[in-house]
Amino acid sequence: MTSVDLPAWAAVAVGLLALAGAGLSFLGAVGLCSFRTFYERVHAPTLGATLGMALIVVASVLFFTFVEGRFMPRELLIGVFLTVTTPVTLILLARAALFRDRTERGRDETAGDA
Repeated sequence: MTSVDLPAWAAVAVGLLALAGAGLSFLGAVGLCSFRTFYERVHAPTLGATLGMALIVVASVLFFTFVEGRFMPRELLIGVFLTVTTPVTLILLARAALFRDRTERGRDETAGDA
């Protein structure tokens, strides 16, 4: 394996961006574990994962741009796909939970009438 000669400012920037992204993703995971209801739990990881992923992707693009000596936009595709799929998944999960809650509430109301 060959060593990579990154300028000091680039190495610091890549490290800080990657650490900030990992920290935000970790906060999303902590939010997932600490909140009580489904609706609270689904919000924190979505925000943490999206912004954390964006910072990690920027760090990756910066690193590979310096390593290859030219702009490397491949990692941006990962960011685009995750940015599109994460909110869509959140919406689908929230709608499924709302449907379940409404169905159970309707069943409880009809059971009380009998």
